[in-house]
Amino acid sequence: MTIETFQKQIEAIYYERDAERGVPLTFTWFVEEVGELAKEIRKQPQDMERLREEFADVFAWLATLASLLGISLADAAQIYAEGCPKCENTPCDC
Repeated sequence: MTIETFQKQIEAIYYERDAERGVPLTFTWFVEEVGELAKEIRKQPQDMERLREEFADVFAWLATLASLLGISLADAAQIYAEGCPKCENTPCDC
């Protein structure tokens, strides 16, 4: 699945509900999901399936926020297509 396809899928599933909630509250949900991911990362031993699920949740909330704000994640990712956006090197030399 491409980033563009993923973002469209998240829009199809959640856009109406997220639009009703609005950007500020949707952002709050996103931050909560990042917190859940942080908790899973800190756990030892790590449960790889739970980590996978939390990464998916964070990515989904990021996608819905981008959609609510009219941003294409695929377009945004292009900022890194040529390497570091500041020094343009891979790996970064900044």
